[in-house]
Amino acid sequence: MPLRNGYSINSGPLDEPEVSEPLIEPLNEPDSAHPQCCSARLNLAILMFFGFSVVYGLRVNLSVAMVAMVNGTDPDPTENTSVVHACPLPPAAQNASEAFQQPDGIPQYHWDSEIQGWLLGAFFFGYLCTQIPGGYLADHYGGSVFLGLGVLGTAVLTLLTPLAASLGPYWLFGLRALEGFGEGVTFPAMMAMWARWAPPLERSRLMTLSGSGASFGAFAALPLTGLICGTLGWPAVFYLCGGGGCLWAVVWFLCVADDPRTHRRISREERDYIIRSIGAQQGAGHGWSVPLLSIMMCVPLWAIIVTQMCSNWSYYTLLTSLPTYMNDILHFDLQSNGLLSSLPYLGCLPVSLLSGVAADHLIKRKVCSVTAVRKVFTFSGLMLPAAFLVAVSYAGCDHLLTVTFLTLSTSLGGTSAPGVYINQIDIAPRYAGFLLGITNTFGTIPGVVAPIVTGYFTEDFSQESFWSFFTRPMEGAILTGYASILQIDNVKKIFPTAEIVGSSRTHSINCSSMLMTHEPY
Repeated sequence: MPLRNGYSINSGPLDEPEVSEPLIEPLNEPDSAHPQCCSARLNLAILMFFGFSVVYGLRVNLSVAMVAMVNGTDPDPTENTSVVHACPLPPAAQNASEAFQQPDGIPQYHWDSEIQGWLLGAFFFGYLCTQIPGGYLADHYGGSVFLGLGVLGTAVLTLLTPLAASLGPYWLFGLRALEGFGEGVTFPAMMAMWARWAPPLERSRLMTLSGSGASFGAFAALPLTGLICGTLGWPAVFYLCGGGGCLWAVVWFLCVADDPRTHRRISREERDYIIRSIGAQQGAGHGWSVPLLSIMMCVPLWAIIVTQMCSNWSYYTLLTSLPTYMNDILHFDLQSNGLLSSLPYLGCLPVSLLSGVAADHLIKRKVCSVTAVRKVFTFSGLMLPAAFLVAVSYAGCDHLLTVTFLTLSTSLGGTSAPGVYINQIDIAPRYAGFLLGITNTFGTIPGVVAPIVTGYFTEDFSQESFWSFFTRPMEGAILTGYASILQIDNVKKIFPTAEIVGSSRTHSINCSSMLMTHEPY
């Protein structure tokens, strides 16, 4: 049964009402909310921002470096002379070699497009495996250790990339899968930490700020990778990225705490404000017992899963395959390729940040319910990118239009940041990391499939093959995701509130809507 009087859906046991506290106490006075400026929670968001910048730099560096690592896509140079280019070569490239020249002594490899697709998708094989365990353990123990170790482990393994590549594609595939295995705990750990740190009226802006580091990381890594490959050689990319990740991990372990109650430098006013806003019981772990059956039967959770899978299909396809498209179809040189491939993520950064601020404003002013806010931003983050992806398929070989439409598509996708991507913490804050592990596991499947499918079906490097298996499936996936969000309106009639029993405590997760029955804010 839903809890009355505004109590948290994940508060203490029902048989101990004296320890249960409201999810949010009334904060009507203007000065009752502790300001964000220079606060511990804002510092945490900024540190997470740079952490996820490192995470995505480690994830995408291979996408651009692959162009420099591969000495053509066919080991027989006589075959390459018969290739009919989908788009005309620029004048400076008419007589240029197809292979990207590297400094003396830097090895290059003969990997066809199918092998490249498997290598680009290898990361996500490992990434799939640790999402749910990482979320479960982060909810129980706290997320700071798992987030820090996830980045540190991935950074150390990245340093070994040149060695693995020299041993062969199978070794590189295994190393990238191990990198994904380490990085898989990072986003569930972030969600588990914000369940203890983020006041509900500030969730959208704090979580979009920390999560937008992913866009900044992709924006910074793509052009820098091209620049480094052209000057120092592709192995330097992995040494510099790995070293940066190790440095960030040291700062992280020195500065963060799992809970505001254990933070050494937080002010008493801010600590009391966070605890009062979230609820005293909210910062506790969920214990070892997790109500899997009730969670798996929660219809809104499945709506989040489907929507996130569909949205991620476009994101991961562009993230891993856009540099290849820029090189093989539009014939940009590697440095221009990296810069232009990064533009969509530059646009996504301010859009996601502004969307988070706007979402919190709408909730705080009670312009819309939390459910309506999440749906509106998810809708805009799915439909607007789909429209511009359709436009890209009609741009042909026009470089300006193609880059413009791709940039607008990915940038406007940032409006979904305060929508489906933080909805897990609305449904059940106490299980937020575990729920994110579940949704992100399914959401990672496109990351595994997309580059492999793209590599398999684009062996002829024709523009038609790219858009048949590159853009059009993304359009269909985005529309499917939107349709799943619309079905949430009917959930109340289909599935009642679920009671969750774990160890000696009873908790309630409301599955009759995207959020709790009683929205206290």
